[in-house]
Amino acid sequence: MTVKKAIGKIHLWLGLSSGLVVFIIAITGCIYAFQEEISNLTQPYRFVQAQDKPFLPPSQLQSIVLTTLPGKQVHALMYQGKERAAKAIFYSDEEDYYYIVYINQYTGKVLKVSDENRTFFRFILDGHFYLWLPHEVGHVVVASATLIFAVMIITGLILWWPKNKAGRKQRFSIKWNAKWRRKNYDLHNVLGFYVLALALVFAITGLVWGFEWFSKGYYAAISGGEKMLQYEEPLSKYIPQTAVIAQQPAIDKIWVRESQGMPAGASIEVHTPEKNTSTIAVNVNPDPTTYWKTDYRYFDQYTLEEIPVKHIWGRFANATASQKLMRMNYDIHVGAVWGFSGKLLAFFASLIIASLPLTGTLIWWGRRNKSKKTPAPDNVKKAARIAAQPV
Repeated sequence: MTVKKAIGKIHLWLGLSSGLVVFIIAITGCIYAFQEEISNLTQPYRFVQAQDKPFLPPSQLQSIVLTTLPGKQVHALMYQGKERAAKAIFYSDEEDYYYIVYINQYTGKVLKVSDENRTFFRFILDGHFYLWLPHEVGHVVVASATLIFAVMIITGLILWWPKNKAGRKQRFSIKWNAKWRRKNYDLHNVLGFYVLALALVFAITGLVWGFEWFSKGYYAAISGGEKMLQYEEPLSKYIPQTAVIAQQPAIDKIWVRESQGMPAGASIEVHTPEKNTSTIAVNVNPDPTTYWKTDYRYFDQYTLEEIPVKHIWGRFANATASQKLMRMNYDIHVGAVWGFSGKLLAFFASLIIASLPLTGTLIWWGRRNKSKKTPAPDNVKKAARIAAQPV
């Protein structure tokens, strides 16, 4: 068996073993690509009419939304500009709930209480990340299939590579006037080649979330050998309640201070302290169409002093080039880093990737049936000799 035939066998069996999973990951990624745009079109409660008056402060919004979900903890309050409704985020890993309360930041009117665990796009995202399996199981299955897919991209390129100049012409275009088997073969080979670079980007960025060893190795590779510091929650120095700053709530003070000088269209998210030692985390995103430029800052809830951090989820200005690339991982994965055209590219690339397991399986099935119908050469010769013998 030649090396190329061996690679073909590897490509085939890896494809057959992971094809269904790759299809689900790709098709759910394709659907999720325009999640924000579709939600904006179908959910009018995300928007408010701009008014010439100040926003209500976080503490006041918090008091209002707590009446909608009594007994649950407000994780964060987010302001998204003059024409988009503020969001109160209720989230708990331990109690497994995730709600977003949309509220008019001018009047305090609650516009919508959304159970995010029951939305259509949450269902799609769970399929993309976990195949709708228990998270600890689905995560491993998806990560493993993504790793297999990365290997298939490399083996696919080797199989696609033409032997000579004449063969090269057949590798870049689909022969539409051929029989269905040839068209299917071209759809797999030609489209697979054109989407190869983006498929590799999707695989790498997906593996960053999939395996810790890959994430650490990837960061070491892009940073020249640096060790990636793990996220550690900064802590406030607990002071008895009597010593807490009075008059204006701490979250309001921080919000007012950090809102000043924000660029037009920026968003600010204030995380309420959940424990005596929790900080007030503030995320300021100058461009809400992506996430990687977000400035993450942490303040002592008693003194309001900033607590510096060294990991990648800190001040954007202090991030190194490799840390910025790690921050970009989600935006690269969904194409948002290149704007709307990038999302469009990611959509069509995901659609093509979803088609590859289908066309690949049809190639295998067609060859399998053909080999069953066609007699082996020795049998053909034997049949000819028997037919030539006199009766």
